[in-house]
Amino acid sequence: MDFFYYIVAGFVVGLLVGLTGVGGGSLMTPILMIFFNVKAAVAVGTDLLYASITKSVGIFAHGKLGNIDWKIVRLLAYGSIPASIITILYLKQLNIASDDAVNIIKFWLGIALLLTSLSILFRNQLARLSKTGHWINPAYTPAITVILGFVLGFLVTLTSVGAGALGVTALLILHPKLPITRIVGTDVAHAVPLTLVAGLGHASIGTVDYQLLGTLLIGSIPGIWIGSHLSAKVAEHWVRVLLALILVYVGQKLAFPQFNQLIGVVILLAIIGFKQLNSKKYKTKLKDKTENSTL
Repeated sequence: MDFFYYIVAGFVVGLLVGLTGVGGGSLMTPILMIFFNVKAAVAVGTDLLYASITKSVGIFAHGKLGNIDWKIVRLLAYGSIPASIITILYLKQLNIASDDAVNIIKFWLGIALLLTSLSILFRNQLARLSKTGHWINPAYTPAITVILGFVLGFLVTLTSVGAGALGVTALLILHPKLPITRIVGTDVAHAVPLTLVAGLGHASIGTVDYQLLGTLLIGSIPGIWIGSHLSAKVAEHWVRVLLALILVYVGQKLAFPQFNQLIGVVILLAIIGFKQLNSKKYKTKLKDKTENSTL
């Protein structure tokens, strides 16, 4: 029965990735840990190789469309690949099955999920704001891009989360002149070598379940295909809101289990309500301006 449920889990994650573009790591790793009781390190390691295989298809699609900025990919890799190797060496020094190692992975996974939930919720707003001009001096952008790669390398290798939503959000701020399609394509192109190096690193310390990996892929590949075709017919905004709420709940449960998980959900709901109120006010002002200009 586990075989069947793993296929279903792969399909659901693939479907959501196809619908929203949210990285599979932010969904698959918590599902494996919470619903299937897969050990934290094995869930992370297996998901990293899973991500490298599924995202590799994206490189060909984005490459054909010219949606990849290879200079930015190289800058990110200058930071992320060394960070990934350092993190794997650090994990090798730990007893990966010990309570300390599990708690470290759970804490950073929770933090990554909380950050991901915010980036999912506010990505469109950041995309619009970034077009108003550079938030960071362009002279410092290459160095900061390398630093961003280092941070992503650490987070992705330790938690399997960050290469998708967090990477896109940060690139929007650092490279405001790039169109969103090029940002996404660049992020996918960087995620493949990062998740591959991190996944192989986990394989070297025995934290990859290859049978589980194959089972997840059976479900996820058709899920991604169906989700990508349904994306134009589904209200993506509300799917993103639901995902953000789920990630906040799970993230707080992993990083701060001492607090009631509903606290984070309530705070996020308040943020969503405030965001919706501001959006309505903005649309009303825009409508009034349009009407006045026509009189």
